[in-house]
Amino acid sequence: MLKIPSSISSLGTGLMGSTTTATLVAAGHSVIFWGRDEESLRRGRDGAEKALRELEENGLLKERTSDCLTRISGTTVLSEAVKSASFIIESLSENLELKRSILGETEKHCSLTATLASNTSGLLPSALAFSLKHPERFLVTHFWNPAHLIPLVELCAGENTAPETTAQVKAFLEFSGKKPAVLTKEAHGFIVNRLQYALLREALFIVDSGIATMEEVDCAMKSSLGRRLADTGPFETADLGGLDVFLSIMEYLYPDLSRESAPSQLLREKVEKGDLGAKTGRGLYEWTPAKHSAILEKRKKTLIRFLKEDLKDS
Repeated sequence: MLKIPSSISSLGTGLMGSTTTATLVAAGHSVIFWGRDEESLRRGRDGAEKALRELEENGLLKERTSDCLTRISGTTVLSEAVKSASFIIESLSENLELKRSILGETEKHCSLTATLASNTSGLLPSALAFSLKHPERFLVTHFWNPAHLIPLVELCAGENTAPETTAQVKAFLEFSGKKPAVLTKEAHGFIVNRLQYALLREALFIVDSGIATMEEVDCAMKSSLGRRLADTGPFETADLGGLDVFLSIMEYLYPDLSRESAPSQLLREKVEKGDLGAKTGRGLYEWTPAKHSAILEKRKKTLIRFLKEDLKDS
């Protein structure tokens, strides 16, 4: 039987915290935001409001943004944020010790029946739950960025997570309009980041090997697989292409693919120089504020179009 959380606590007010909160509020839930100070709470609320307005402006919100915002409250006192919550999700920086510390402190103040979740991008749930007294009530719920526009949530249970915890969270997320994908065992990076980083490893290998430039790799990906994978996943693609054909290609192609087990030297050099990508104006490409805004806007429109198509199909 589906148990809808009577109160939700969202810990962390950055991009993932604010858009995850917006997603849950848009689904009709009430959320208590926790931030380290009043300024972080303001940023988090502003981020949630921006996400909600994007949904409203595109006909993807059942209420007005102003009505949704009445269901968001905030506090800088962790114990106040979690004491009455039945579902608690942390979206803090991707740092194992930080997350462990907050989860441990949260457990001291929350209800004995509350479910704890982490919005980590790839840390193992068993490692995160290492110091928890009740790891059976903990799991990973990895919302994908931007959380209000991408329906996927990866669910990853730890070694001691109770099966009913996973089942209840899955049902809750489905009720909230998300598309949960449940792992059968824990693994770093879960499903999609493992696939994403395998793709990036090969893309960097293609460039490092002089096979093609970064520009040509990006163009080729966006003009082919990027379009097709929206409708057919890798296994569906293999079936459609013919397993005999795929096996034949694997026989000669696999030995030629990257087998690197360490991060790319190109990326390491860029990071050492402080060239971190769009946020610093330079990374693998040069980024002006106008170029950065334009590509984010284009991506947002594409994701909104997909959401509208999802609604038609539902």
